[in-house]
Amino acid sequence: MCGIVGIIGQQPVASELYDSLIHLQHRGQDAAGIVTCDHRFHSKRGAGLVREIFNAEDISKLTGNYGLAHARYPTAGTYSADETQPFQIFNPYGIALSHNGNLVNTESLAEKLYTHHQRHLNTGSDSEILLNLFADGLDTKTTITDSNQFFEQICLATNNIMQIAEGSYSIVASIIGKGIIAFRDPHGIRPLVLGERQQQNHTDYIMASETTMFYPLGFEYTGDVQPGEVIFIDLQGKIFRKKLVQKQFAPCIFEYIYFARPDTRLDDVSVYRARLRMGQNLAHQWLKEHPDIKPDVVIPAPFTSNTAALSFAYEIGVRYSEGLYKNPFIGRTFIMPNQQERKRSVRYKLIPQETEIRDKKVLILDDSIVRGTTSKEIISMVREYGAKEVYFVSSCPPVKFPCFYGIDIPTRKELIASQQPLEKVRDYLDADILLYQEIPDLVEAVTRKGKHHIVRPCMACLDGDYISGNINEKNLTKFENKRCPKNESQQTTK
Repeated sequence: MCGIVGIIGQQPVASELYDSLIHLQHRGQDAAGIVTCDHRFHSKRGAGLVREIFNAEDISKLTGNYGLAHARYPTAGTYSADETQPFQIFNPYGIALSHNGNLVNTESLAEKLYTHHQRHLNTGSDSEILLNLFADGLDTKTTITDSNQFFEQICLATNNIMQIAEGSYSIVASIIGKGIIAFRDPHGIRPLVLGERQQQNHTDYIMASETTMFYPLGFEYTGDVQPGEVIFIDLQGKIFRKKLVQKQFAPCIFEYIYFARPDTRLDDVSVYRARLRMGQNLAHQWLKEHPDIKPDVVIPAPFTSNTAALSFAYEIGVRYSEGLYKNPFIGRTFIMPNQQERKRSVRYKLIPQETEIRDKKVLILDDSIVRGTTSKEIISMVREYGAKEVYFVSSCPPVKFPCFYGIDIPTRKELIASQQPLEKVRDYLDADILLYQEIPDLVEAVTRKGKHHIVRPCMACLDGDYISGNINEKNLTKFENKRCPKNESQQTTK
């Protein structure tokens, strides 16, 4: 789960790429980079938050009317300067690329690049593999005379990737002297939206992970890069689009539960409205299972749960209260690099409000329970502040399987619901009642409205049904061992 954005227009784009990264900061806090283009690349990358990496002098040096940017969330849980994007390559063209997602057949692809194409990789990043595959597909002796011919070449290169790359990938790329490209894997697992801004004599375009920056930058949402589709926008602002591969559309359900900002729109679904419906459906389940138990107050685990908690409280007729104050200057605990930091960060980040908790039956709604670290700490804090009873409900069903499509959940050993039945999880969390959303209710909440064409979202982390790649029990164990060595795995389960 990273944040990517590309912009092309008739004026310098560096400051707007920077602003876009600020609006995508929730998608990655590990590192960030910007690459702009004129007759050459201009780039700046670094570790940390966006505002810590770039200053006014940096932005002034990033000249060019088209470019791309990336906010990094490492699926391996560690930072490496070599893997900070956007990546660049200079043969056959100057190409820069930003990738959101994760491939599951990196070893075979890397071997193919080396053995058959004599392309050497400098990192272990699957994004560098995608860049080399794309560049190799463009390497042709054919003379290109116009954008129509170049788009045909782009389609050939992209189609080759879609035939052999397994996993998730949403891509924005720029080519010196040509323009901007975007494409998305055939299942559309990771999001990629499109926007336009009408100027006096031309149209500016933006492609990004979310629509969060569209309004402040003056862009209008015009739809999504479709699964299996490639888009090319040349330097004159002419747009070319073609759907290359047709497969089952399966966007990641966790985008709607947690990752995306609530004000965004993905695949014609309002994330805010989807979360309202999650709270509504969960409330109906509460009333069905616990008709005689009524909490005094409903409190969200801020901020991603606020929307669902609001509708949940309304449906059961209980007061909604923000009884946990969140320090906005501490990052998202789920994407902290290790268990110890996540646990410590919870109490730094959340402060209970005693007046909303003491002597009350408190229902806490969180978006999900993954490792259980955050949930246990929250319940402990609420009890310390005098709650009579604590009920804990989750907008998301039990997370039982690792994700290999861009979320840092390496092994089943880290997932509390994968290791224990509901009663044991409830006892571990020290909750008086524990309630999970059911999968059909979650899917209904996401798909109820919108012209989205979603039949079944990707829910591999919930049900083990991996939509892309050869992920069976044997390969699942292999991937787990590779991503989390034995000693690290034992550390995270203590």
